[in-house]
Amino acid sequence: SIQQLYKGDQLMNNTFQTSRLERELREGRYGGLHIATHGKFSTDVNDSYLLTFDGKLTMQTLDQLIGLFRFRQEPLELLTLSACQTGVGDDRAALGLAGVALKAGARSALATLWFTNDEASATLISEFYRQLRDPSVSKAVALQRAQQKLLNDRIYGHPAYWSPFLLMNNWL
Repeated sequence: SIQQLYKGDQLMNNTFQTSRLERELREGRYGGLHIATHGKFSTDVNDSYLLTFDGKLTMQTLDQLIGLFRFRQEPLELLTLSACQTGVGDDRAALGLAGVALKAGARSALATLWFTNDEASATLISEFYRQLRDPSVSKAVALQRAQQKLLNDRIYGHPAYWSPFLLMNNWL
């Protein structure tokens, strides 16, 4: 699991609340943020969200939370949105929730383009993070290797399992 690979705080179930997430991001020093939950992207910005225990994390709130990193010496290097359709956008919010994160100041975002299989996603994300443990491996190569692992799997070899994952970067 990711917790075994990296030290960090884990907010699960009733501890994954918007106010607690905000407090952790204000007070903690995080180079990465991984959010694994259910999500929805809609053409109505008010109907696009990630679910928390106490409600919905909207695009506006996500923008504010990621924006906390703007004035820090170390920006948010990677935001992983392990939820369905977090990389889908429209003409009002290109690239969906992940695009909001990049606009708010995250350097990179890993998101999905359509509904994903939970087991396949867990396998891919775990391999992605395992690959990132090697400092010589870029995020793009880590994702490529994780996708290749699924591609070569007899159960998850179909593109529906590994191809919805999209890595976006803010090079500015």
